[in-house]
Amino acid sequence: MINIKCIALFRKLPKGHYTNRAAKVLLILVSLTACPAHAEIYEWRDEQGQAHFSDKKTERARPVDISPGIAFYHVAKVFDGDTILLADGRKVRLLGINTPEVAHRNQEAEAGGVAAKSWLTTQLLNKRIRLVMDVESHDAYDRVLAHVFTEDHRHINAELVEQGFAAVVIHPPNLEFLDALLAAQEKAEKSLLGIWNLPEYEVKLADNLTRANYRVWQRVQGQVESIRWSKKYVYLNLTPQVDIRIERKQLGLFSDLAGLRGKTIEARGWIYRRKDHYSMLVRHPSSIKMQ
Repeated sequence: MINIKCIALFRKLPKGHYTNRAAKVLLILVSLTACPAHAEIYEWRDEQGQAHFSDKKTERARPVDISPGIAFYHVAKVFDGDTILLADGRKVRLLGINTPEVAHRNQEAEAGGVAAKSWLTTQLLNKRIRLVMDVESHDAYDRVLAHVFTEDHRHINAELVEQGFAAVVIHPPNLEFLDALLAAQEKAEKSLLGIWNLPEYEVKLADNLTRANYRVWQRVQGQVESIRWSKKYVYLNLTPQVDIRIERKQLGLFSDLAGLRGKTIEARGWIYRRKDHYSMLVRHPSSIKMQ
């Protein structure tokens, strides 16, 4: 049943400003933000045919099916090209993509980071968006994971990629809109837009990785010399010092890894260095391209 607070909200609803029943029900739904999710709403009509709504079931009343519809949120701040702050205090990390970092703490801005933030700020700051979630709702930093859409149905994640501000980075099991993101990336890459035209993100040969150039998101090319299996990973060895590793729990997404032996590939991602050994973790086949 609806509590006292909800009833008070009903009584505060303005009268005489509705063009149809649906509009009035929608206003009631908005007013129910403080009410229990299981509350039931009933509609009845007086002798003049005027519709009334209540939490009390009477002989003449019938239940109203109220659907929550689509929720929109105001963007209060843009942190960088792929992270925003909502007016309700939640941080949102855009799913399926990565933009270069902007300067923060002791880290300098990465090439393309300022441009990505500037574009996203223009598109979203102080505007309303809706969120489309995937399998995982939050990341390890308690940020909401979502695809962001504007009120006019623009998919901001895909537009960032299509404009060359972002690269596709898939973290299974979040695979929503995968085809759209990859199509956008192919278009941007072929047109040499944004990051695809910056020297910092040109393909590096595996033999040329050094302590001075391995940081940030990379595109590394090499021939798969051998494949090694461990309890947790499969390693595609490009050189004795450079490998691409894939978690065994993700192997269902990859087909015929053994067939990569002797093939030249380009892998995309971040590199972990231990002494003079470099290893890139790849979570999805979209991060490996045949050459």
